[in-house]
Amino acid sequence: MTVLAHGVTGSDANDELTRDALAVLQPGFEGTTAPAWLLRQVGEGLTAVGLFGRNIASPEQLAALTAQLRAEREDVLVAIDEEGGDVTRLEVRGGSSFPGNLALGAVDDTGLTRDVARELGRRLAECGVNLNWAPSADVNSNPDNPVIGVRSFGADTHLAARHTAAYVEGLQAAGVAACTKHFPGHGDTNVDSHHALPRIDVDLDTLVARELVPFKAAVAAGTKAVMSAHILVPALDPTRPATLSPQILTGLLRKELGYEGLIVTDGMEMNAIAGTYGIERGSVLAIAAGADAICVGGGLADEATVLRLRDALVAAVREGALPAERLADAAARVRALASWTRQARAAAAPGAPQEGSAPGIGLAAARRAVAVTGTAAPVTAPLYVATLAPVANIAVGDETPWGVAAELAALVPGTASGVYSEGVEAAAVLAAAGSRTVVAVVRDEHRHPWMAQALDALIAARPDTVVVEMGVPRATPRGALHIATHGASRVCGTAAAEIIAGA
Repeated sequence: MTVLAHGVTGSDANDELTRDALAVLQPGFEGTTAPAWLLRQVGEGLTAVGLFGRNIASPEQLAALTAQLRAEREDVLVAIDEEGGDVTRLEVRGGSSFPGNLALGAVDDTGLTRDVARELGRRLAECGVNLNWAPSADVNSNPDNPVIGVRSFGADTHLAARHTAAYVEGLQAAGVAACTKHFPGHGDTNVDSHHALPRIDVDLDTLVARELVPFKAAVAAGTKAVMSAHILVPALDPTRPATLSPQILTGLLRKELGYEGLIVTDGMEMNAIAGTYGIERGSVLAIAAGADAICVGGGLADEATVLRLRDALVAAVREGALPAERLADAAARVRALASWTRQARAAAAPGAPQEGSAPGIGLAAARRAVAVTGTAAPVTAPLYVATLAPVANIAVGDETPWGVAAELAALVPGTASGVYSEGVEAAAVLAAAGSRTVVAVVRDEHRHPWMAQALDALIAARPDTVVVEMGVPRATPRGALHIATHGASRVCGTAAAEIIAGA
């Protein structure tokens, strides 16, 4: 009789091994109701499910969906990528009611950050979500970073650390587990790991003094989960990306930083892993390296993917490539977090507003985050809003509206608008604007030379042009009025529109 898993023999060991392999997966799915295959897998041992914008139509629908899942398993972890700001799943079709990290960092009031996170957590908990893949603790030290940007609290290490800790505390006070990401720090990259494997070539002293400080703060604040980054950091491991590195996950995060909670991978279907190792081998290597949960489902969202990964983990144990004890330990950490969320949900009473929070706190925070340079005449006539739109990165997505056009149209009747992409000529914008004052809206102008050229031409022709920067504000402010919102969420757009319209 063969011993297969942690001292259990025969068919019982097979069953336990399969349950452990299912427990460490965090898959996604299509649709706004739970498909039969997902409910079946939850019943068989799947302990976590990931939600994306495609799964959410309204808070009521989301609550019904999570109730479906809990009818199969009461302590199921329902995870979501809800950072607020530019990255929202809860309000994917209308834009977030909360500013993102950069706006909160610009205000630099940790009490405000804590309260915003608590209110966001309360709304998630009301819908039955109990694990949030947030906050981003990355220090945005590289201004050309194509995937972090406004998702970071800023380029200052210690500012990022104190706001990361405050966010973790606020979110978990609402009964929702925080998942601090992207360890050991994704801020100094110029490649998006959705597309390729980024590399950070800095020395160990720089990593310790810059990247690791916010993660130490998150650990001290009690973050229940940490998400690994698909990045190569030669100073820590010259051969394997962080998600697959024992030196980084076990040696650094577990042993040196003393972290005991859940380690979750970033999406394994991202090309940094899928294109180099494949998701099956990558998942086995990640668990062996010290990860406890495999996030997959942003792009792969079917039962076949779940079964492929389950079977790959089981086969790796049987072949000796993955110790059964390591898989069992990972599954135990997932189940421990699931148990914590049940207790935390009951203690937080998510249906009731939390002390220090309020439904309108997101807009209030966005108003405080706005930075204004210059002056403009009071608005007495309709405006023309020209949105210079870059290609959205995958983390943000292109389905969430952004800008100030809708918000200004509500405040200034007769306002018109147009969206322009790379290659736009200022003459086309001016022809569409006619005699109206132009409001030019940009996002990370410093990373897109075509935006800067278009703005220069517009301002030369129309010195009264108003500029709204909704990304990272690094370009020199110009225009009759320059407004930096530090993010492109719906409330950031509202805050900018109120200033332009004099509301």
